[in-house]
Amino acid sequence: MNSEKKMGNFTTKEIGIFTTNQHEPTRIRTFNMFVLFVVKFFLILFLSCAAERLPVREIVIERDGVVVAVVKAEIASTHEERSKGLMFRQSLPDGEGMLFVFESDQILSFWMKNTIIPLTIAYITYDGRIVDIKDMYPHDENSVVSSRSVRYALEVPQGWFSRAGVRVGDIAKIN
Repeated sequence: MNSEKKMGNFTTKEIGIFTTNQHEPTRIRTFNMFVLFVVKFFLILFLSCAAERLPVREIVIERDGVVVAVVKAEIASTHEERSKGLMFRQSLPDGEGMLFVFESDQILSFWMKNTIIPLTIAYITYDGRIVDIKDMYPHDENSVVSSRSVRYALEVPQGWFSRAGVRVGDIAKIN
């Protein structure tokens, strides 16, 4: 059933109903190597993104000594971790967030470059008092600035603080 025919500079091989030329195996090998490379690339990219979750701590938020809410927050304490924040995340469930920890009190300013999920940020003083709660919008590069010097910022899904009953003046137990 297999036969070869000479056609110009190419030799074709008839295999059943398929006809291929002598260069076909090289093309198939090249294509397969390309597909394998692409699959490996995206697998490595996916695994590296999945592995980038930071350590998580439960942050208890109280009012008058009574627990109002608990947030499972990833802790961003280095410059690199704070700089990346929640950029490129596809989702963030209610009750989860990211706590940004700074070495000293300062006026903080956050933006939403490369952040695709709407967030709410709480600015928190060194002793845990929430002094600001502000909404932030995907890809908005305008600064959202704290009203005074603070030590921490806590980002959660937009509206979660309100849904959980958290307000300005509440205390976040961070230490």
